[in-house]
Amino acid sequence: MNRVQSLLGIEIPIIQAPMTYIARAELAAAVSEAGGMGIIETLSDGGRADLARVRTLTDRPVGANLLIGGWKHDPSIVDTIAASGVRYVATSAGDPALFTERLHDAGLTVFHVVGNLRGAEKAVAAGVDGLVVEGVEGGGFKNAAGASTMVLLPLVCSRFDLPVIAAGGICDATSMAAAFVLGAEGVQLGTRMLATHEAGVHHHFTDAIVAADDNATVLVSVPGNPTMRVIRTPLADRVVADDPGVKLMSRVEDLYFGGDLDASLANTGQVASRIEGLLPVADVVRGMWAGCLDALDAGRARLAR
Repeated sequence: MNRVQSLLGIEIPIIQAPMTYIARAELAAAVSEAGGMGIIETLSDGGRADLARVRTLTDRPVGANLLIGGWKHDPSIVDTIAASGVRYVATSAGDPALFTERLHDAGLTVFHVVGNLRGAEKAVAAGVDGLVVEGVEGGGFKNAAGASTMVLLPLVCSRFDLPVIAAGGICDATSMAAAFVLGAEGVQLGTRMLATHEAGVHHHFTDAIVAADDNATVLVSVPGNPTMRVIRTPLADRVVADDPGVKLMSRVEDLYFGGDLDASLANTGQVASRIEGLLPVADVVRGMWAGCLDALDAGRARLAR
């Protein structure tokens, strides 16, 4: 049992990414029931309600995400998370020093999501228990000049003696094995978890993920918002081209659950190109764990030739 498994009390060191609106009770419970760690997002009203509701679906460990930028003026979110019985929190998108001490005082284990070495340094200085290291190929908020997971992960692991969860570009046993070789002790899945039966997103979105090739995502910078990696749609291409006629609507729930791909921009990682179909969450989690050692053995066999 490695440090991630010991700290989080989980059987399999696979964590579900904290996707706003999507990281809800059904998905989180399915991941936890499979032996990993499901995560509940806390930015939406529904997500916060699901911190309690998830306990009707599983008694296994479940974690929460705290998007720092959304809560920096309202530390009451710490009390909400602690009252739910959650013991693991992934903080992201802000200065971890704002919440780490409060979270520790509430008895919570804290990992912070970082996208560069400077972010890792700040998180370690803030006293976090571990890091989620995510390369630029992952979906969602990104630094357009950021390094890939293959560069960033071993760099961070070489500098700090903390448990590290790798994110960005991971979807199967082979990519999980690569993350462990590069220094990680666990992996976090976002886009792969989108393409599961339990995610509950509209088939128009999952169809786009399954149909994706290696050029199917793009980094977009919308005025007033961080850079994001999203799936390529006509709307996303117009944003990239600075089309003055584009009217960017923020109806992301209409995209995720209504299937209107023109309603907003959909955070999606480059790993979409490696996803060939929808699966039950349990098949994803247990298949990755069962196949990881085989993938490592296959690599050793190739090296020996």
